[in-house]
Amino acid sequence: MSDDDLWRMLHEADNMPFGAGQIAAVEQLLRRADAGDDRHLAFAVRISATNAYTFGGEPAKSFVTFSWCLAEYDRDPQPYHQRYTHELLWFFKHMVTAMLAFPELPLDRAYAVLDDMERRYRESGHTLQAVYKHRHLVAAHVGAEEEAAEWYRRWLTTPRDALSDCAGCDPTAQVKHLVRLGRHQEAVALAEPVLAGRLSCAEQPQAILTALLTPYRETGRVDAARDAHREAYRRLRGRLSELWEIADHVEFCTVTGNEARALELVERHLDWLDRAPSPGAAMSFAAAASAALRQVSGELTVHRRAFGDRPAADVPVGVLAEELAGTATALAARFDARNGTAYQSELIARRLAAGPVGEHLPLSASLRRRPLPAPRTGAETLAARPEVTVPAQATADELLALADECWRTHRRDGLLAALRAYDERYGDAELPAGTRAWRLELRAGEFDERAGDDASAAIEANRTALAAWRGVPDPVRAQVVAGRLGALLCVSEEGESEGLALARESVDHLTEHGDQRERAAAWDRLGLAYVYRERWADAFEAFDRAAAEADVDPWLAGRVALHRMHVLEELARSEEFREAAAHARRLSRELGDSEMLTSACLAYARAVDDPGEAVAACDEALTVAPPGARLPVRVHRGRALLVADRAGEAVDDFAEAVTLCVEQGLPGDALLRCELAEAYRLAGRLGEAAEVAEEAVLGLDRAGAQAEADRCRHMLADIYHGLGEIDLALALLDQLADNLDGPDNLPHRAQALEQAGGILYDADRDALAAQRFAAAASAYGLAGHPLDELRARRRELLALNWSGDLPAAVAAIEVVDAAAAALAGHPDEPPVVTYERAMAADAVARVLTAEGRLTAALERVAGVPDRLRSIEAFGEAAQVEVFTGELLLRDERPAEAERLLRRVLGGLPTGSRPAAQAAWLLARSLDDLGRSAEAAKIRAEYGIEEDD
Repeated sequence: MSDDDLWRMLHEADNMPFGAGQIAAVEQLLRRADAGDDRHLAFAVRISATNAYTFGGEPAKSFVTFSWCLAEYDRDPQPYHQRYTHELLWFFKHMVTAMLAFPELPLDRAYAVLDDMERRYRESGHTLQAVYKHRHLVAAHVGAEEEAAEWYRRWLTTPRDALSDCAGCDPTAQVKHLVRLGRHQEAVALAEPVLAGRLSCAEQPQAILTALLTPYRETGRVDAARDAHREAYRRLRGRLSELWEIADHVEFCTVTGNEARALELVERHLDWLDRAPSPGAAMSFAAAASAALRQVSGELTVHRRAFGDRPAADVPVGVLAEELAGTATALAARFDARNGTAYQSELIARRLAAGPVGEHLPLSASLRRRPLPAPRTGAETLAARPEVTVPAQATADELLALADECWRTHRRDGLLAALRAYDERYGDAELPAGTRAWRLELRAGEFDERAGDDASAAIEANRTALAAWRGVPDPVRAQVVAGRLGALLCVSEEGESEGLALARESVDHLTEHGDQRERAAAWDRLGLAYVYRERWADAFEAFDRAAAEADVDPWLAGRVALHRMHVLEELARSEEFREAAAHARRLSRELGDSEMLTSACLAYARAVDDPGEAVAACDEALTVAPPGARLPVRVHRGRALLVADRAGEAVDDFAEAVTLCVEQGLPGDALLRCELAEAYRLAGRLGEAAEVAEEAVLGLDRAGAQAEADRCRHMLADIYHGLGEIDLALALLDQLADNLDGPDNLPHRAQALEQAGGILYDADRDALAAQRFAAAASAYGLAGHPLDELRARRRELLALNWSGDLPAAVAAIEVVDAAAAALAGHPDEPPVVTYERAMAADAVARVLTAEGRLTAALERVAGVPDRLRSIEAFGEAAQVEVFTGELLLRDERPAEAERLLRRVLGGLPTGSRPAAQAAWLLARSLDDLGRSAEAAKIRAEYGIEEDD
C-alpha cells in the first residue's frame, strides 16, 4: 500500500465518528505507518490517535501517543511539526483532565504536566487562561476549595486566546464551580447567554445542559430542567466517553422521582462499566446507579450482559445496588489515597444517598400523569341510567324476573342487587323446582369476564342450570341454557365438538318450539359459537338469521347488529361492514348503552374512508366510554388522527393510552410506545420521538419480541437521521442488519444496509457508503431481487467514484454491467427497470469520465435521455443531457455541445440548479466557438460570473 493510500486512510479515519470503530481504524493505520519510514505520517497518525482515544472512550491510551509526539517534537524538530503545534499544545488540557480520572497516576505527575503546559504556553506567546482553568480543576478535584477559588479568579480575569476552551466548554466548568458552591441562580444566569448563541464544539450543548440540571431544578425551572435532560442525554447516550455525564442524568432521574426512567438508563449503560473510559467515570456511574436501584422494588431484576468469565444474568436490584455501592466506595478510597484527602469519598457518599427531592418532575415523553378530558362533539353524552330499585315485598319469581330483565338490558348492578335480595330472602326457602332452576340459570350472569372471572365457572353454572331445567322439566328453558353453554364451550378447542352440537340442537328446538325472541337469540348464540372457532362464513349466516327476527327486542337487535358487524369486518366485506357499523351505532345510541355505543363507534371509525368521519366517531366514543374502554378508544382515536394528518393531536391520545396501559398493568405498552414515537415523529417533535422509541425498543427486546423491536429500530434510525445524529442512526441500522442475518430476512437486511449507505453518502463518507451499498447488493442478489441489486451496485459505483478510489470504481463497472444485463431482453420492460438501467449507464459514464475515457462515456449515455423521457423521468433526462453537454465540451466538440445545451436549457425552469449548470456550460461552448458576446449575454441572463 502506497503512502498516498495511507494518507487517504488517515483522512477517512479522521472523518469517522468517535468510538471503537475509529480507534480500530487508527490503530490499524498506526501499525502500517510504523512499518514504513514516513516520519511525518507516523506523527500525524499519533496526533489523530490521541484525539480518537480522548473522545472515543479510551483516554489511557492517549497518554502514550501524546508522549511519543511530544518527545518527537522536542528531539528532532521538523518543518511538518509546526503544522501540529496548536494540536499538541491543546492536548495538554486533555492530559491533565484525564490524569485526574486515574487514581494510579500520582498527583505530582499531573502538576508536572501543568508546569510543562504553562512553560510551553508562555514560550509560544499564549496567555495562561487555559492553564489557570486546569489548575482550578485539579484543586477542585482534591477538595482544596480556597485554592480552587483563587485559580478560578485568575482563570476568569485572564484574556482568552486560541488555546482557550470554546465558548461553551469554559462556561460549563464555571457552572460546575458555582453549583459546587450552591450558587444556582448565578449558574443559570451565566449559562443563558451561552445557550442563546451558537455552540459548535463536539461536547456542546450537552455538557453545559448536563451541568445545568441541578441549577434548573433548584431554582424551580422545571420545564428547562426537563428539556435539558432530554436534549443532553439524547446526545450523550451513544458515547462511551460520556459515562461520567450519563451518571449525572441517572442521578437527576432519581432525585426528580423518575425511578422507572433511572432504572432504564442504568440497564442501558450497565455493561459500559466493564469497559469504562476511566476509574473516575466508573466510580461516578456506579454510585449514581446504586442510588437509583435503591428506589425501585426489590422484586425487579436488571439484565447484565456477559463479560469475560462472568455469564449473562438477571440480577436482583438490591444485590446489584450493593455491589455497585461497593465498587464506587472502593474507587473513591483509591482516589483519596492518591490525593491525600477524603473529598472524593464524601462526594460518593452523597451520591449514594441520593433520593427523590421536592415535587415529582415528570420526565417521560410517553407517560401522562393526568387523564385527558374527552373531546366535545356534536353527539349528546348518554344520560345516566337510573339505579334499579328492588321492591321490598317482591316474591321470589318477581325478583328473578327483575334480575332477568336487568341481564337482558345490560344492567349488571341491577342483576346483582336483585339476586342478592333473592338470596337473602329466599335462599333457604322451599321453592318450586322451576324457581330454583331459574336462580341457577341466572347465576351464569354473575360472572364477569372483564373482571377476570374464569370462563370455567360460567360453564359449570350453565351445566348445573341445564340439568335443573331438564329435571323440571322445561325443554324450552333447557335449550336456552344449552345454547349459552354451547357458545361458552366453543371458546376452547377442547369443547368445540360438544359446544357446537349443543348450540345447533338449541337452534333446532327453539326454531320449532320457541317464540320469536327465543328463536333470534338461539341463532345469535350459534353465531357466537362459530365466532369463537373463527368460522366466519357460518357465523355470518347465523347472525343474518338472528337479525331477521331480533327486532322484537331492541336490546337483542343491538347485540346481533354488533356481532354481525364484527363478522363482516373479519370477512373483509368493507362496504357491508361500513353499513353494519352505522346501523349498530344508531341502535346502540337509541338504547343508551355506553359499552355498545363505544364498540359501534370504534368499528365505524375503522370502516369509513374519510379520516374526519373516523375521528368524529372516536370523539363520540370517548364521550360515552366507560373507564374500562378508555384505553382502546384512545388508541383508535390516535390512529384516526394520524390518518387525518393531525399527528400533534394524536400524540396526546397515544401518551394517554401508554399511561393507561402501564397503570392497569397490561401488556403491550412497548408497542403503544412505538405508535407514540411515530406520532411524535410525524408531528416534527423528533427529540421526544427518539426518547419514546428508545423506550419501546428496550421494552420489546426485554419481551423477546425481536420482529417488533427491529421495526421500531428502523423507525428510530429514521428519527436519529432527522435529528442529524447520523452515527446513532448508522449504529442502529448496522444492528438491524445483524439481527436480520438469516435467509428469510435477506431483503430487509439489504434495505437496512442500503439505507445506511445512503446516510453515509449524503454525509460525504463515500468510502464507507460504498461498503454498505456493496453489502446491500450482495444481500439483494442472494434474496433474488435483481432490480434492487442493480440499484445498490449503481450507488456503490458512484460512492467509489466520489471517494477518490478510481481503480475500485473502474473495477466495479463490470459488476454493474452484469447486473444491468441480467434485467435486459424483456419486450415489455417495466418502467422501473428502464429507469435503473438508464441511471446505471449514467453512473458508469461518470466513472469513465473520471478515468479520461470521454468517447466511451458518450457511448454509454447515448439514448439514455430518450429512455428516461419515455417513462416520464424528465428531470433525470435533463440531468443526463447536461452531463452529455459537458462531455462534448471536454471532448472539444463545442458546436454539438451548444446545440444540445440550448435545447436542454429551454426546457429547464429558470433558477434551478440544472439550468445554471446548463447555462454555464453553454457559455463555455460559445467561448470555445469564438462567440464571446453571446456567452456574456448568457452569463448575464443567468447570473453567472465570468470564468477566471
